[in-house]
Amino acid sequence: MIISSQFDSGNIKCTSQSDASNIQLHIKADNQSEFYQWFHFKASNVKDIDCRYVINNAGGAAYTGGWLNYQAVASYDREYWFRVNTRYENSELVIEHNSVCDQVYFAYFAPYSMERHADLIAFAQTSESCEVQTLGTSLDGQAIDCLRFGEPADHKKTIWMIARQHPGETMAEWWMEGLINRLVDDTDPIVRSILQKSVIYLVPNMNPDGSRRGHLRTNAAGVNLNREWHQPSMQNSPEVFLVLQKMKETGLDFALDVHGDEALPYNFLAGTEGIPSWSKIRQKKLDLYKNTLANINPDFQTQNGYPANSPGNANMSYCSNSLAERFNSTVMTLEMPFKDAADTPDKMQGWSPERCIKLSSSCLDALHVCWDGIMN
Repeated sequence: MIISSQFDSGNIKCTSQSDASNIQLHIKADNQSEFYQWFHFKASNVKDIDCRYVINNAGGAAYTGGWLNYQAVASYDREYWFRVNTRYENSELVIEHNSVCDQVYFAYFAPYSMERHADLIAFAQTSESCEVQTLGTSLDGQAIDCLRFGEPADHKKTIWMIARQHPGETMAEWWMEGLINRLVDDTDPIVRSILQKSVIYLVPNMNPDGSRRGHLRTNAAGVNLNREWHQPSMQNSPEVFLVLQKMKETGLDFALDVHGDEALPYNFLAGTEGIPSWSKIRQKKLDLYKNTLANINPDFQTQNGYPANSPGNANMSYCSNSLAERFNSTVMTLEMPFKDAADTPDKMQGWSPERCIKLSSSCLDALHVCWDGIMN
C-alpha cells in the first residue's frame, strides 16, 4: 500500500500505513498560514482491501463544523467523483472504503487541477466570441487568466465574475467551466441576448498558486485574497491587485464572486447589505436576482445563508463589499456546499461538479430574466 499526494493540488502526509485498518494521515497547513482542511491524495495497491483512513488532525482544521454530516469524495478515473463512508469522531476524520480498483483518489471536494484550468483557457480562446488576456503573474509565476466575452461598446453594461479566491473551493471553478461552455455557444439565444447588451469578464481561478500547492484558503504567501480588496499589493496579493486594476479600466455594473462553504449544506447568495451606500433600491435588486434564480433552479434556495450585516458594518476588505461600494453596482457572493444540497440531496455524489455546471447555466438564465430590474 502506498499513499501519495505529490501531484497538482495534492495535500496529505501519511504517518503510518502498516495496517490497512488504521492508515494515519495528516493534512498540511497552507504555506505561512494556519489554515488547513483541503486534502487530496491517492491510495495505491488497495484493490479489494477494507481500508480505514484516519485524518488525525481534523480537529484543528479551519472549520470543524464542516466535518458534521460530511462525506469525502473518491474517484477511480479522476472524472466521476462519488461519496464514501466518512465520519468525524474524537477530533479525527475517518474514511472507510474498499476499492474495486488498484488505485483510488480521495479529496475534500472534486479537485480542479491547474492542467484542467489550462485546458479550459485554451478551449475558450478558440471561440470567436472570447478573448484571453494574461493580466500578470502570481508569486509563483503562474498566469492570472482573464477571459472577455463580447465586444466593448459605450451602450453596453460590464459584467465581472470571478472564482476560487480560496483555492480549496474547487466547486467555484467547476461552476466557471459550465459558464464558459455555455458562453462559447454562439447558437444559444440567451447568450446572444446578454452579449448584445453587455461585455462579460471572467477570472476562472483567482488563486493559481494556492490551487497547485493544495491550499485551502490562501495564496503562496499565506494571504487570504478575500481580505485584500481594500488595499492589495503586488508583494502580498498580486492576484487581487491585477484583477482590480483591470476592473478599474473596464468599469463594473454587475458581479458575482463564486465560493464554497464548508459548513452550510445549501446554495445561496450573500449580498452587500452592510456597505455605507446600501439602499432600498439595492435590496430590491438583490432580492429580485435571488428569487429569480430560486425559481429557475431547485438546487438554489433563499431561506438559509449568512446573516446580513447591518448598514455601515460591512468588512470593506471583502471582494463583494469593496466592489459594490467602489463601483456603485450590484455585487453578490455565490456560495455552494462542500457537502450536499440539503433540500435536493444526491446520495451518490452529494453536491458535485455536474451540479455546479448546471447552476452556472441557471445563473446566466436568471440574469437574462431579470435584466431590466437589475441593470437599469
